[in-house]
Amino acid sequence: MASESIPIISIPSATAADARPTFAVRTYVMVSDYWALTKPEVNSLIAVATFTGFYLGHATEPQGFPFLLLIHTLLGTLMVASGTGTLNQYIERRFDAQMRRTARRPMAAGRLKPDLVLWFGVALSAFGSIYLAIAVNALASLLAIVTLLSYLFVYTPLKRKTPLCTLVGAFPGAMPPLIGWAAASGRLSPEAWALYAALFLWQFPHFMAIAWMYREDYSRAGYLVLPSGKSKAGFMGWLTVLPLLGLNLVSLIPAFTGHAGPVYPVGAMLLGSSFLYFGAQLARRKSNSAARRLLQASIVYLPLVFILLMVGRS
Repeated sequence: MASESIPIISIPSATAADARPTFAVRTYVMVSDYWALTKPEVNSLIAVATFTGFYLGHATEPQGFPFLLLIHTLLGTLMVASGTGTLNQYIERRFDAQMRRTARRPMAAGRLKPDLVLWFGVALSAFGSIYLAIAVNALASLLAIVTLLSYLFVYTPLKRKTPLCTLVGAFPGAMPPLIGWAAASGRLSPEAWALYAALFLWQFPHFMAIAWMYREDYSRAGYLVLPSGKSKAGFMGWLTVLPLLGLNLVSLIPAFTGHAGPVYPVGAMLLGSSFLYFGAQLARRKSNSAARRLLQASIVYLPLVFILLMVGRS
């Protein structure tokens, strides 16, 4: 009996082209990468600080609250901040690739072309600065430009040269409330500088917590955010506790000058004491868990103190 032939059904094999993500997926990934370049988690704190400076700066003015000017201020400031974050990742892409914490960043992972990232950062920074000058005022734009230049060309290279980079970086890092204040009033009063001093001091425990948690990462990439050897723990401890003591004093200035409501000094002392407690715990225990708790406390402390200030002036 003759055997029947069985028809063979051919199944097309998956090719490399078939395995490629769709245009929509590629677009989503690219947009997500460019968004990550702007450091949105940092920008959220910058927006809060800028808004606080604007609100308090306008409290000295007689006219109604200028919501449109506030929007212009936040947009321009965030564009400059986003450009600064992008250019920072462009400059440090080779070093970020050596750290577990930052190795998956778009530039460090090689997902974006460096020349495109460079132009993206330059465009954001330039457009944000011009936008502030036109839509807000020249002083706010000048402060934003000074922040960008000092952060990128002074603080960033110092991170690989000296542990004092934290001190240097705190100067541009405290600029957002000054930009907001200048945008609202066109000048900088002593109260604006008190706000600047508070944010200046806040950065030390905040960054020391990060530096301690990722000290091995930083060391692997050649960053000198902490000194080497036995002095590392002592340096971290002093640069955490001393600024916190200063912050507790500076935060009470609005109460002594009559620029805060009766609830503010009580709230500021409670928040400051809690913040100092977590800082002292890190200085004493020198553990990653204590550093993580201090970092969380720093993120909670700043907006709450700013809210207390604004409520007292409303």
